[in-house]
Amino acid sequence: MNTAVEAAASYRRDSIARVQATPVYVDCSLDIGPVSKPARLSGLVLEIETADGLLGHGFTAITDEEIVAAALNEVVAPNLLGKDAMAREHIAEALYWLLSPRGQTGYASHAISAVDIALWDIAGKRLGQPVWRLLGGARPAVTTYTTFGFGVLDRDELAETARHLAGLGHRRLKMVVGQHALARRDEPRPLDAVIAEDERRIRAVREAVGAEVELYIDANCSLDAFHALRLAQRVADCDIGFFEEPLRGNDVQRLADFRRQAPMPVAAGQNEGQLFRYRDMLAAGALDILQPNVCIGGGYSAGVKAAALAQAHGIAIDNGGAFPFHNMHLHAGLANGGLVEWHLVSVSMCHQLFRNLPERNVDQLVLPVQPGLGYELDVDAVREIGKRPASRGKGKG
Repeated sequence: MNTAVEAAASYRRDSIARVQATPVYVDCSLDIGPVSKPARLSGLVLEIETADGLLGHGFTAITDEEIVAAALNEVVAPNLLGKDAMAREHIAEALYWLLSPRGQTGYASHAISAVDIALWDIAGKRLGQPVWRLLGGARPAVTTYTTFGFGVLDRDELAETARHLAGLGHRRLKMVVGQHALARRDEPRPLDAVIAEDERRIRAVREAVGAEVELYIDANCSLDAFHALRLAQRVADCDIGFFEEPLRGNDVQRLADFRRQAPMPVAAGQNEGQLFRYRDMLAAGALDILQPNVCIGGGYSAGVKAAALAQAHGIAIDNGGAFPFHNMHLHAGLANGGLVEWHLVSVSMCHQLFRNLPERNVDQLVLPVQPGLGYELDVDAVREIGKRPASRGKGKG
């Protein structure tokens, strides 16, 4: 068979034949030692199938799942059918112009992320390699940090769970601060009261775990510059490893100002959906750690580019925004890969959607050697969960 005929046969085999998005709103659990709390998270599972039946699955979350599902099923799917599943860069560019024609981000980056992850899963399965090896194969295991300190835990429970995790050998812990402060300020819930309680919670955790445990805090973009800096200054003696997303909207200039004054490293980037946003944060000197998330910011194709920008600026990268089983591939694949977030609620969610997920050994996660993502979609579970009512904006965590 000549080369042209082989290429044509390969194209027909890799032609996209089916695209199906399923919104999911998942009942999760936060179980840490004696403390157990219910939780719910929304997400979206995407299936892309080639003409010869090879199935790739993509995923996105921290969004309104029913809106992204509609975008994928009604707009993206008709424009993907017949395209070459191996042509990831071509498809990413086409989806940019389809969904973000004038630079918008929002839901578009979630839809593009799900597609790109599914296409990399297909590529790995077609080539018989796990995604992390296709991305570069820098290391066979990644180091994790544990996100445990959610607002649902009161101060005593927070200290108890932190002490329990430290006793099990966890040496990197992250807790939430801010607690949707700006969004909830008219309840009324004064911001000075919020950060005063945050200080008490941070000190309770530091006292519970001692000086040997690295402690990170995350405001999820819920504070203004004044209150974020006040909180940072008030806990300066608590040896905070990084302050993640302190400011509303990741405002680049305010974030750069904040970093110059804050007594701890600053991290952000998990919710960005355009490459120029990473560029602007890095060029402005706004960050110590860039946090691209493949489930939100455009998949692996965009994550590799964001990581290259960070490397060119001499800035570290870590995973922020949860979902370690997808993000581990980026950080294992690239030489400048960093920490992967073991977000306890998102891990609970993933165990209900996927089969054969890798197990973590305290703070080490060994990458799978199976092709593609290295684990499989639980199709029956996804179909069943997809029948349940949608989150209606309540599932972002």
